[in-house]
Parts: sequence; C-alpha cells; structure tokens
Amino acid sequence: MVNELIADMVDAGVHYGHQTKKWNPRMKPFLMKDKGGIYIIDLEKTVQQLDKAADYLADLVSKNKDILFVGCKRQAQDAIREAAEATGQHYVNHRWLGGMLTNATTVRKSVERLRYLENIEKQPEFKAMSKKELAALGREREKLLRNLRGVRDLNKKPDAIVIVDSARETIAVAEAHRLDIPIVAIVDTNADPAKVQYPIPGNDDAIRSIRIILQNLVDAMVKAKKK
Repeated sequence: MVNELIADMVDAGVHYGHQTKKWNPRMKPFLMKDKGGIYIIDLEKTVQQLDKAADYLADLVSKNKDILFVGCKRQAQDAIREAAEATGQHYVNHRWLGGMLTNATTVRKSVERLRYLENIEKQPEFKAMSKKELAALGREREKLLRNLRGVRDLNKKPDAIVIVDSARETIAVAEAHRLDIPIVAIVDTNADPAKVQYPIPGNDDAIRSIRIILQNLVDAMVKAKKK
C-alpha cells in the first residue's frame, strides 16, 4: 500500500519542491536532494507525516469535533471545498478575512447580514427599494457568500485547521496559534514546519499533488465517521 501510494504521489508531482534558493532550512529533514536547482521531497517522510495527520483528524471526527479546511490559492480552492463537503466540515477557499478566528463576533455579524440579504425579498422594506439599491445589495450578498459560505455554520472556534500552503496563509496560521488551535498543513520546501503541529511535506502548487494529499485525509475522516 505504501509503495503504491508513493508511486501515485510521484505521478502527481508531490515530490517536487521549490527552487533551492527559496528553501527554508527547517525543511531539511524532509528533503532528499536538489535536482536541477529544485529540491526533491522525501516521499517516505511525506507518507509518515500524512499517516500521523490522518490518524489525528480521524480521531477528532470520531469525537464529532469541528475541522476547518483552508486554502485560498487558485490551485487549492476546489479541492478544499470538496474535502470539506465530503467530510461535513467547514472551509475557507476564497479569502481569509483578518480576525476570522480571533474576532468571531464580527464574523457572526457578517453571517447574519448574509442571511438577511439572502431573504431580502421577504423583508417589509423590499417593495420600497429601487433596482439600483437591490443590485448593490445583490453584489454585497455575492461577496459575503464567497467569503463566508464555508463557515456560516461554524459557531465556535474549530478544533483543528487543515491548511494548503502554510507559507501563504500566514494570517490563518497566526490566528490559530493565538487560539491554540492545532494545525495540519501541506508544507512545501519554502515553508516553516515548526509552525505546524502536523506538517505534511509536499508540493502545494500542483492541483494533483494537493488533491492526493487531501484525499488521503478525507478517506481517513470519512472512515472514522462511519464507525
């Protein structure tokens, strides 16, 4: 099974890191060598770390805990949403709003505003509104929906966060640290694995690489949920 997974990871390009000049020295334990100026990730280490992360998330799911998937880069957006939906969890895949975790009151107000806008036709003031006002409210609704769709039912801080590209999602990482929320993250060769409780070394720029790692986490979570 391990050899088969590693073969699939090679096919998906999970082992390709960044250029050597962009590396983070703390990633050294997870690397094999550089090839043509690009660091190659040790996929045996990736599988080991992936197993640890999967076991951790599966345990949380078995206890009905809340998990937040985060990945706002274009390559990760669909995979993040699909992973969250497959496991009945929450997600942010468009834009991380500052204070999304640390300023929950403001976020809840925005969610309430979204619900109001979604039901604007049922409001008594609706008939008095002009087309221009309704168009503006429609744009506001779409913007709120993009940012809050995946967290509208998250009523407390999550018990863990799964991040694609911890080096990019620095605000999410910082907020998780402030609230002592454990982080599972795909860490590429330019990331600092010390900032993550469950680092999974891997290519976080290729869609197929992101998907294969997330799918293994999802499979473990779904299996735990069925027990």
